[in-house]
Amino acid sequence: MHRVLYAVLVGLVGAGIVHVVILLLLPTYSQRDAWSRLTEMADMYGVAPIDVMPGERPLLRTADPFFHSVACRFDLADGIAHVGADGKVPFWSVSVYDRTGQNVYSFNDRTQTGPSLDFAVMTSAQIVEVRKELPQSLEQSVFVEANIGEGIVVVRAFIPDSTYERPVEDFLKTVDCGVD
Repeated sequence: MHRVLYAVLVGLVGAGIVHVVILLLLPTYSQRDAWSRLTEMADMYGVAPIDVMPGERPLLRTADPFFHSVACRFDLADGIAHVGADGKVPFWSVSVYDRTGQNVYSFNDRTQTGPSLDFAVMTSAQIVEVRKELPQSLEQSVFVEANIGEGIVVVRAFIPDSTYERPVEDFLKTVDCGVD
């Protein structure tokens, strides 16, 4: 009976130590999220490359070598986040994330109405206001409803072979993230 009690006691103390260690390490790891890393790389609405550079830690853990990516942070309290880019690439995709990294919306070039990347991220209330009187700058835009405060937009472009590397880089350089 004493051995069982001893084993339970050791188990409880061990579990307590593990929990305390996790709580002490939590602030260290919470400062290394995508939002914090993007804050170091660019201002709000600034576009930053998130690909793996030699000798640097990747912003995305599963960086695909056939895709190049850029990201920008936005705050819907400032207004409608309007993102666009010009150029022709074999394939592009866009993902909208909330501040904690949860995917809110994703789409690709097959769902875009016009020849170029053009979309606006807004809350439900902002969509209602925009639909009352549609600004000319948003006439061709895809509307993305995201009831979040702050978020991250990631634009990825596919590179099927080395001949597309330059057009993809040029396309990603034209990505513009702003407020309407």
